[in-house]
Amino acid sequence: MSFNIQAFQQNGFDIIALKDNKSGTQVEIVPAHGAMLHAFRIQHKGQLLNIIDNFDSKEEYQQQFASTFKGVKLSPFACRIPDKQYEWREQSYKIKKSVLPDHAMHGLLYDAAFSVLEQTASDDNASLLLEYDYKAEDAGYPFNYNCRVRYTLLPDYQLEIQTTLSNHEATPIPVMDGWHPYFTTGTPVDELELQFSATWLVEFDERMVPNGNLEPCEEFLQPLLLEGVALDNSFLLSFENPGPACSLYDRKQGITIDFYPEDTYPVLQVYIPPHRRSIAIENLSGAPDAFNNGMGLYQLERDEPRTFGTRIQVRLA
Repeated sequence: MSFNIQAFQQNGFDIIALKDNKSGTQVEIVPAHGAMLHAFRIQHKGQLLNIIDNFDSKEEYQQQFASTFKGVKLSPFACRIPDKQYEWREQSYKIKKSVLPDHAMHGLLYDAAFSVLEQTASDDNASLLLEYDYKAEDAGYPFNYNCRVRYTLLPDYQLEIQTTLSNHEATPIPVMDGWHPYFTTGTPVDELELQFSATWLVEFDERMVPNGNLEPCEEFLQPLLLEGVALDNSFLLSFENPGPACSLYDRKQGITIDFYPEDTYPVLQVYIPPHRRSIAIENLSGAPDAFNNGMGLYQLERDEPRTFGTRIQVRLA
């Protein structure tokens, strides 16, 4: 077969790898730690290049995870909820689980142990289906729901990621979905260019949550050199034109990373950490604090599962 799947242990992680035998591309996932995307390795200039900024070891993960959230599933919300509080159907809730004293951050499943439901490999692709059944474990989100994540490695350096949420409650529940991968080509971020199809920036207040205003933003409609550019922002994507919604260019290495989110992910969150060796490019279904401001918040009905999808493709010059 052109594709295969293998499991192995490395540096403290239990990894499942999807491999394209023809191109040598390999995607590595760590189910036990938030369905984490650990690697997306491509053959480049005679060696394997991992375009995912990951944790080198379990020890590094334990030391750094709370300040980075690299590569994990963000559910049932992403980004910040100030004071950990929100209201739903005229009732107030306060999230307990958090790495920060004054905010709830990046949901409740970022460190959840996902179980493996299905592994399939063929001449067309390799696919891994993971699942976590959330059983009202946090008093601030006392709703039972199911989260399934499917990673599919396709030909031509393509990775498709789909998340399906199902409500197990009798009444509707609030959900927001997202991812938190960091990307690197080995070239400093200041030498990379970024382009995406958004003309609106979501304005933040001093707590890094939307203040209700949108600001025109067109500088990324053409490739923009990131030298000296500071980013920790949300942008509203336009899906009017064909092609990728976002592209990261490394002219020096001859590498382009294209992002094709479905319209279920209308928000693009971009963050450049202080070390400027990688860049977080996050597909989100809503804006930060969506549980309070309603920007992209989904009301998930009991019998209506909702799927959120995106695709990442690497192009080599």
